[in-house]
Amino acid sequence: MDPLLKRMLLVCVCLFASTGLAKADSLSDALRAFDEGNHAKAAKSFKPLAEKGNAVAQFKLATMYYNGKGVSQNHKTAAKLYRLSAEQGHVVAQSNLATMYYRGEGVPKDFVLAHMWKNIAATNAEGDRQLRYLEQLKALAKDMTTKQLAEAQELAKRCTASKFKGCKRK
Repeated sequence: MDPLLKRMLLVCVCLFASTGLAKADSLSDALRAFDEGNHAKAAKSFKPLAEKGNAVAQFKLATMYYNGKGVSQNHKTAAKLYRLSAEQGHVVAQSNLATMYYRGEGVPKDFVLAHMWKNIAATNAEGDRQLRYLEQLKALAKDMTTKQLAEAQELAKRCTASKFKGCKRK
């Protein structure tokens, strides 16, 4: 292989690798700012990552909007971001979105969608978190009719099978 071509490939590989590190560093910086309580800095750092589809950034930013930390409290924006993260398989985002549907915070109150998302979260969670979600699922089911439960379970199956695309009621 031509030595010049080898050098060019090496440069391209290095640039590609450093771009990935920069993204990881951006997320690390945002998480560090969040953990240190510098919510304004964290929000500023999470936003571009969330817009690019980073599930962790979407989840953290959703939590910030939900609680009004570093941004103005906005449950509608929180629900949107939780949904984006949940659709990528983020278990806690799935559970939090379920809670928002149960309470009607930022989304219309909907026990069927609440049960669907909590069911999915419980299925994907592990250990104590899974046990906690299963208990919440049982409590939620007490507020639902048999028909609603059947619909929620069918939606959960369909949503999971489609890799979280179209997770909506008809």
